[in-house]
Amino acid sequence: MDLTVDQFMEGLLSKQSYDTPSDTVSHEQLEMKLPEWFDEKLFKKGQRFYCRFCFGISYSMLTGLVALFAIPTILEVLAGSRRSSTKYTAYKRYVATFLHIQSWYTCELKPGSVSWKSLTAVRSAHIKNGRAARLKKKGTVSQRDVALTLFSLVGPGILKPDRFGIRQLEADDWEAYNHYWAVIGYMLGLEDRYNVCRRNIYETRQVFQLLLDRVFVPCLENVPEYFEHMARVMMDGLWAVMGATESDSLMYITKNLFDVPGFIIFEGERINLQRRLREQLGGKHKDTGVDVSTIIEKSCIDGLPDTPPRLLYLKDYESLETSPEYKKLSYDSKFKLGTLCFIMSVYSTTIGRVLLNWYYRFSMFMTEYLPYVAFFLYGIKKSYVDMFKDPDMDSTPPKPNSWYNNRKPEPWYKTFIGFW
Repeated sequence: MDLTVDQFMEGLLSKQSYDTPSDTVSHEQLEMKLPEWFDEKLFKKGQRFYCRFCFGISYSMLTGLVALFAIPTILEVLAGSRRSSTKYTAYKRYVATFLHIQSWYTCELKPGSVSWKSLTAVRSAHIKNGRAARLKKKGTVSQRDVALTLFSLVGPGILKPDRFGIRQLEADDWEAYNHYWAVIGYMLGLEDRYNVCRRNIYETRQVFQLLLDRVFVPCLENVPEYFEHMARVMMDGLWAVMGATESDSLMYITKNLFDVPGFIIFEGERINLQRRLREQLGGKHKDTGVDVSTIIEKSCIDGLPDTPPRLLYLKDYESLETSPEYKKLSYDSKFKLGTLCFIMSVYSTTIGRVLLNWYYRFSMFMTEYLPYVAFFLYGIKKSYVDMFKDPDMDSTPPKPNSWYNNRKPEPWYKTFIGFW
């Protein structure tokens, strides 16, 4: 881990990082071991840090997973696996994902433990899915893909902790959290030269900001085909256990958190966007559109579609209510968006953190042992999720992005029901 940030980024975004599979052995030959630089004391402190902010950290991971679908190589493998293209299969797959992550945070990491078995299962799944994708000529599971997945889980919380009510309570909390995820990345097969959690939290933040600017912002601005479907069925599937996952509002807040231009929520964001647009206009009339590609970086990875540029107009951002992307939201989605922002403001207080952490732990307990909402949707037997069992397959093809982009507004009575 002795590379500079620039050297690391050059290697991670190179063709070699994508050509290098997540593992070079079969899942039968896989041997799990801790890294030589493993610090048990620091690792356990990272676990305690999660326990103090489990609600906020889990919420940050959810937004990261939505953003992850915008990476073309990852989306290709997920869509081709046929294991998360419907609400039910997505429910099974992503509930299992959260149960895996929960075990990593709460169990001791040693051979034979639940977390050790979980990491082995996830890493084995990457090997099998990568091999299946290569056989079908539908991509692969590469070192770069695993690194970007790691960023999606930890990046939003580290880059924007205030938005999730996360803060350091003891010295080196962030260093411990960084070390914890560096270990998890290693256990998932990441080579040190591609592990996005670097030698210290300062360096990790630098890497994360560069990944946000060079990869995630341009990918979320110009999403690949089937992004809308795969992201939305995940959110709709998780609604059975996480009632706040309304797809339109969560999609909007994800793009806001990942700095996609035009997706504003707070007044400071609106003012900053207008400043950037004025700089690009250079004195031109305010009715002149600004190509969004001029205020973001070009994507450092291939596979994005060739679409017409989106234009931003200065006059559209005199208030939140007049911004085009916000105006597209239904009343239900605007209500859910406001509710999410209110919940996170409450979570930033001590009493709010205690109550919402308790709520999250209770929700995860019910998800594992009594997913009662899913009972009504999928039946009792089919609602239980075994994280060590491969998700079900479904031959339903994903819908193209145009199907979602051209939807008609819902009638008033459906919007009214959506509030509840």
